[in-house]
This record gives sequence, structure tokens and C-alpha cells, in this order.
Amino acid sequence: MSSPPPKKSQERVFNHAFFQSAGLILPWLTPQELANVSLTCKTLHQIAHPITLHRSLDASRSFENLPIPFHNTVDQYPYAYFIYTASQIIPSSSSSSSSLNRQFWGPNSTQSPVVPGSSSSGAEMGCAHDSMNRPGASWVSVVDESGCDCEKCEKVSEDNVIGCPCMELEGDEGMGIMSECGPSCGCRLECGNRVSQRGIRVKLKIVRDVRKGWGLYAAQCIQRGQFVCEYSGELLTTKEARRRQRIYDELASNGHFSPALLVVREHLPSGNACLRINIDATRVGNIARFINHSCDGGNLSTVLVRSSGALVPCLCFFASKDIKEDEELTFSYGEIRVRPTGLKCFCGSSCCFGTLPSEHT
Repeated sequence: MSSPPPKKSQERVFNHAFFQSAGLILPWLTPQELANVSLTCKTLHQIAHPITLHRSLDASRSFENLPIPFHNTVDQYPYAYFIYTASQIIPSSSSSSSSLNRQFWGPNSTQSPVVPGSSSSGAEMGCAHDSMNRPGASWVSVVDESGCDCEKCEKVSEDNVIGCPCMELEGDEGMGIMSECGPSCGCRLECGNRVSQRGIRVKLKIVRDVRKGWGLYAAQCIQRGQFVCEYSGELLTTKEARRRQRIYDELASNGHFSPALLVVREHLPSGNACLRINIDATRVGNIARFINHSCDGGNLSTVLVRSSGALVPCLCFFASKDIKEDEELTFSYGEIRVRPTGLKCFCGSSCCFGTLPSEHT
């Protein structure tokens, strides 16, 4: 009868299996959790260090064609943590909030960018106009002929005091509209009319600024008219967008929180009714969430891209002028400022208003 292995041998086997498993678990942790684990022992610290380094080298988690690194010489934060998605997603009503806080981000990542409990908005749906009344299209609001989707709406007064939140923006001034081939077409992704669907193809980087915080910069020269990126995030109903905005406003009141909830209003040819799309990249999004505002309009133009067969259009950024390497990428968040004492603007343009645009969601 063989004797059991020595106790120290059993401990070595256990430790080997434990630390081997740690390398699989740690990439799922948030920055705070990863930092806490790395303080427990020297071995876990050694395992956690390359994970932190890997995260700082590519914000896109290998979901884009090119790595998009973080650069920070301001403070001790090597990267910004968020859930990455390369395209618009529809959060499931049955998914818990915790499922939106986990995504593999470490070496040898082979994970899908789709968030658990979510589905992509790019599924084939036939004609986009015919799909607007189908079940499940509630993340697109159709504003009626009065210009308002609220049951009770007060008229806009002459002094621009807004009684109804959804009437604040006049329209999509400055936003272009273009069409591309999509799911209902017979062509492949290599088609020349699928520019925005092939992912990011210009070198970018995310740089920390002492006043602005994180910002997106060009890591190469970008020609005028060149596609830069899509604004990806969670597609929300108007009700959910307004609920989140109230929470974000409270969190941003201390000046240490920057939400990335974008509301797009596309006016129809009649000039009265419009389609409203709410994209929230605060928790789930892509690198477009780091693009800062510029009061002079910036160097990026916003274009609403409709793909044939896709239900919801995508908001994309194209270079509005030739952009030099190391130049910050910016666009205008809007013109309306309902809070004159809102967050400070540090765009540095000659026409800077001093405060960031603000509106009722």
C-alpha cells in the first residue's frame, strides 16, 4: 500500500493549480479588484502586473483592427475601465446590471465584444423604414408632428425657456446623412460602400490631460473625409435615457464623473417629425466615448449612416479637415446650454463659451 504524498508536495500542487487558475480569472476583474488581489501576495502581484500593462496598451481589447493605447503622464491611472463594444448593442431587460461590469481584458483575449444579455442592432431586418413599427424597435422614438413625444408639452417661449425636454434641440444641423450597403445586400464586407462597417483603420491613442481628463488623439495623419470611428454604446429607450441622465447629473455635480450619453435627432423631410436615438457609452461603448467637445466645431464631422437592411442607423465620425499626428480629435456636443454654470469647457478655441453644452435629455 503506497503512502500519501508529503504535505509540502500537496501544497505545491495546490499552489500551482491555484495560481494557474488566477491567470484565467484576474483578466475579468475591475481595476479596484485587480489592485486588491495584487496586494495579497508577491505571486499574484506578478500575475496582475502584465494584465495592467496589457490593458494600457489596447483600449479596444483586440476587437478593432489596430491597438489603441492609453498614454498618461498626469496621474497614477494607466487606463480607463469600461466594457468595450465595437457596434451598437441592445441591453436585455432581463440582464442584471452586474453583467454589464464584466468583460475579459487581458493577454490572449479571444472574447466576443457582445456584452452578456445583449444583442447586436445590426441584424437583418429588411427595409429600415418598414421596421420602425415592429416589436422590439422601442429604442427608436418617433416624435409626432408637434415635435414632441411627451403626453404633456408646453410651448417653447420666446426667451428660449424650454418647457419640454424633447423639444430642446432644433434638429440635426451640421450632421450629414449617408447610405451604405448592409445585411440585405448581396455584397460582402469588402464592398467599397461599407466604409464604416470595416472597423477603425486609422491609428489612434487615448491621452490623459490635466484639465480635460482622457481624450482621443490621432496617432497618424488623417486625411479630410476619412472615416475615423463609430459612436458605439447601448441603445436606450427615451424613458431609460432620461432615467440614466438624472443619475449622471447627480454624479457629475462633483466634477469627477463624465457621462457619455448621446441623443441623436434626425428630422424627416417634412421638417416636423423626427427620429430620436439614444446611445449611452458611459458603461458600455468604444473609444469614441473619449472624444472631447470643441466650441469651434472641432475637426470631426458627424454623419448618420444607414445600412440597407439594418433597423437603426449608426452615428459615425469622419475627418472634417486634414488632421495632423498627435492632434486631438474633437467635435461639437451642441450649442444649447441650459445650465450656464455647468461643467467648464477647456477646448481652448478662440470662441470657447467657457462651459460645456448642456440640455434636457
